[in-house]
Amino acid sequence: MSTNIAAKRPSVESAQTVERVDWKKRKSEIKETQKQRKEEKLIKQLEKQKEVEAAEADKSEQSQNSKGRAYTVSVALPGSVLDNAQSTELRTYLAGQIARACVVFCVDEIVVFDEQGEDVKSVEGEFKGVGKKGQACIQLARILQYLECPQYLRKWFFPKHQDLQYAGLLNPLDSPHHMRIDDQSEYREGIVLDRPTKQGKGSMVNCGMRKDVRIDKQLQSGLRVTVQLHKSQNPESKLFKGKVVAPHLPRTEGGLYWGYSVRLASCLSAVFSESPYKEGYDMTIGTSERGSNMDQTKMAPFKHLLVVFGGLQGLEASLDSDQNLEVNDPSVLFDLYLNTCPGQGSRTIRTEEAILVSMAGLRPKITAAFADVSSGSKK
Repeated sequence: MSTNIAAKRPSVESAQTVERVDWKKRKSEIKETQKQRKEEKLIKQLEKQKEVEAAEADKSEQSQNSKGRAYTVSVALPGSVLDNAQSTELRTYLAGQIARACVVFCVDEIVVFDEQGEDVKSVEGEFKGVGKKGQACIQLARILQYLECPQYLRKWFFPKHQDLQYAGLLNPLDSPHHMRIDDQSEYREGIVLDRPTKQGKGSMVNCGMRKDVRIDKQLQSGLRVTVQLHKSQNPESKLFKGKVVAPHLPRTEGGLYWGYSVRLASCLSAVFSESPYKEGYDMTIGTSERGSNMDQTKMAPFKHLLVVFGGLQGLEASLDSDQNLEVNDPSVLFDLYLNTCPGQGSRTIRTEEAILVSMAGLRPKITAAFADVSSGSKK
């Protein structure tokens, strides 16, 4: 028995040595495969990172290209244009035409000034009938404000008034902020409701939707506010959530036209001196048949554009009645004094027609001016 055992031992040892050599090779092969897998993972991660960076770069370029409008456009006209209408219905319709023309060309501010130089700075007043003593500036401003306000907010801000007797018959502006109840939008106009809220929580706002919106601030009831809704909303919640933002934010960041504001000026000079912008208007344009040809004019980029229209007797009449101005030629008041309809076939162009003609002619010049800036910055 002992001899047999001794004879078998070498064969067992040789088998063990063979197995040890194979295990080492296997370990080395496993290490090599692991290295290859790690390298492949790293390569994939780098490729994914490059794809993510490229997507972010595309998004940033798109966001830069889709930035909102940084400049503003203002229109000034005398309230006496309503005196050219023969009845209350026609006065109202004329104001509606002016509002429609301004909205079509994305006007941000409408200034109504008084050619007679009376101190008119609010829309509080009673309608005294058609004619020169009918408070045309106040009536025009009130109708313009009424049309600009979203329909679901008018019952709070505009009680019954004789100036608005026929305003319901006017064509709607259908501006982007005039939304239906189920329209989806990042921004909405609303009114702060008089409802008790818990301490530390914001006010409730009616934005014309099926649910009210809880904002991030506690504000006085009755205020009109611009609300930016949160992107993610809980469908089971009884309220929507949002935050109050500046009224210009939909224009500057969202690229949306968000209606116009109305300002009353006591005279022509107040149109310039009482500008709501700190720097004032850096580009002013006067319109007259005595001006230079608009077709031969180029515009430079600006921040705040003001286009002034005259009344029945032109800007010269507004200049003569303004005691604050000592100049005789209205062209010296403006950067550009343009004839926006050269070779006109009618002796006179009505103000509501002049707004359409002038803004249609200025629109391509404005876009060309800012297109040059954007192309220059890209270069």
